[in-house]
Parts: sequence; C-alpha cells; structure tokens
Amino acid sequence: MSNTQVQVPCSVMRGGTSKGLYFLADDLPSDRAARDTFLLAAMGSPDAREIDGMGGGHPLTSKVAVISRSARPGIDVDYLFLQVWPDRAEVSDQQNCGNILAGVGPFAIEQGLLEANDGVTAVAIYMVNTDSKATAEVQTPGGLVEYSGEARIDGVPGTHAPITLNFEDVAGSSCGALLPTGNVVDVVDGLQLSCIDNGMPVVCLNAADFGITGYESPAELESNSELKARVEAIRLQVGPMMNLGDVTNKTVPKMSLLAPARDGGLLSTRTFIPHRVHESIGVLGAVSVATACMLEGSVAAQIAGLSSVGESLEVAVEHPTGSFTVQMQVDNSSGSPVVTKSALLRTARLLMSGSIYVLPSAWESK
Repeated sequence: MSNTQVQVPCSVMRGGTSKGLYFLADDLPSDRAARDTFLLAAMGSPDAREIDGMGGGHPLTSKVAVISRSARPGIDVDYLFLQVWPDRAEVSDQQNCGNILAGVGPFAIEQGLLEANDGVTAVAIYMVNTDSKATAEVQTPGGLVEYSGEARIDGVPGTHAPITLNFEDVAGSSCGALLPTGNVVDVVDGLQLSCIDNGMPVVCLNAADFGITGYESPAELESNSELKARVEAIRLQVGPMMNLGDVTNKTVPKMSLLAPARDGGLLSTRTFIPHRVHESIGVLGAVSVATACMLEGSVAAQIAGLSSVGESLEVAVEHPTGSFTVQMQVDNSSGSPVVTKSALLRTARLLMSGSIYVLPSAWESK
C-alpha cells in the first residue's frame, strides 16, 4: 500500500458556539462504515486530545456537517450532522446541531450550491437527522457571504455578521411529539421534571433538587460524581418515556438543570450533553428549554416564575458563558400547545478551506 496520504476537500467553520468540519456529501465515501472510519481519522478520534486530527478534544469542537444540493421541493440544501466523539471510536447521527447549522448557509453559498442575492439570502435547509426544516438568513452584499458585522453572541469573542435561524416544524422531530410523555410534568425518582422535544429532546430539572445552586461552572459539575450518577440514572429512565428507547449509548435526551435567572434573563441553565456539561447551551437545546417556559406548570415555567404566558415571548436563556434569546410563539387555542415560531440569532465564520489529509487505511472504499 502506498504511503501517500489521501486528501479530501473540506472547510473548517465556526457555527455559533461550536466548531467543525464541513464536507460536500459527494466528497465522502457513500458507504456509512467507510465514511465513519474516515471521519474518525480526520478528527483524530479516539484520543482525548485528538492530536492526530482536526478535532479539538471536546464534543463541541469535534463535529461534522455533510451538505448536498437538495432535490426536495422548496429546499436548497440537505444537512446531515454527525457527532464524532473524542473519547471513543463512534460517529453519531442521533441528534441535530443548531450551532453547526449556522454555518450551513454560508458554506452552501461558498460552494456554489445556490446563487446568493445582493443583500440577504434565505437558505432553506432540510435537517436530515430530524426530518425537519430551517431557514437561515445569510448576509450576502454583492452576492458574497459577509462574515464581519456587529452581531454578538455569548460564548464567542468579538462581533460578526448576523445569521437568523427560523426553525419550522421541529416539534417532536426526535420523540414524535412536543410533549413526548403526554404530560407537562412527570415524576421520576421523586423529582418533578418536564420532558420536551422542540428540535432537541431535553429534560428540564430543578437544580436545587440535586443540592446544587445551578450556577456552578461546567468543570465543577463534571467533577461531582454523585451528581453525574443521579442525572444519568434519571436520563436512563426517561429515555423510554420519551419514545427514545434505551438511551445508554445515545446522545439524547439532554439534561438541563434549571435555576432562577440572575443576569437579567428568564432562567439559568446547566446542561449535560449528556455526560459532559455544555460550556454554553446548544441552539436546539435552548429552543426546547424556551418552549418549556411557554407551557403553564412546567418545571421551566415554575422556575422562571411564569404563572401564565401569552402566545409570544422572548425567552432569554442564561448559560455558563452568557445568555441566549429565543423568539417563541405558541398557539394554545386547540387545547394542546402548537409551536408556531422558534427563531434566534447566531453567527458563523469560515476559518479554513482546503483539503484534509488521512492515511490510506482510513479511506478503504468510496
């Protein structure tokens, strides 16, 4: 076998508060096993530092977007999200990622998958993981992607061009229903919790029920073995309740420990994703938590101090590095909540475009 390395076209982009590798689907092996073998090698996984690849040694910086021109009516591009785990040889498609989604529109335009307008280009994106749609509004003065601007998001230094993400029909995309258990509040191990899926399966819990404030740093929470064991025990029980089956080896549901807001938001979050604690909060995780605030009597609404909510609300979700505002609209006229709008602001930036190199052993079939 030749020692010459295989090179594959690739872009590295920051999407929201995550970072990952963006590929055109046609540039990757069509066989799933071969594709995953390649991606593990590209990231340098499994290795805690991912030192022999492009991964950053953390789930938030070991992500992949696979993008292609869509044949679906009214859709511009198809987007498959893949989580490459630094600590094990696993590539997961079990969830979506709204942060990496922020880079999909700019990448698609840069790659010529659709023609940009002079001003703002709306990119209709089919999210393969959850069989749902989002529209990204990308700044494109002169028909070119603009990355500089005045938009600021917590967890990312500096300012950049705004990207508005509008999620459509994402309720129940993983669990089959906005309220997977059929209840606004359930009781597990004697604790009240709210299970919700508006683009990401999330379990809302009261941080105080675990003997913590809910304002601890991610490192403090990750070092608390007793806390982690209790949270995981509940996660394993609610998985089947949320129509997710055995979640032992799954990345969902996310477990969000909530506390009263202390920096001007509506409530504070610390989210297990599921075994590490997010340095901020995932886009779709924030959307699900914000949606829970719209449901009277939910754990989130109780902690936020909302005794009643109208049809629309801007929900500022605090997290370890700032806050995240979600524009929510919910129609309760039918007796069951129907989400009519979930929109938020993100930014993205192209960091590198070129080729990624792997050894031939990681590229066995294509």
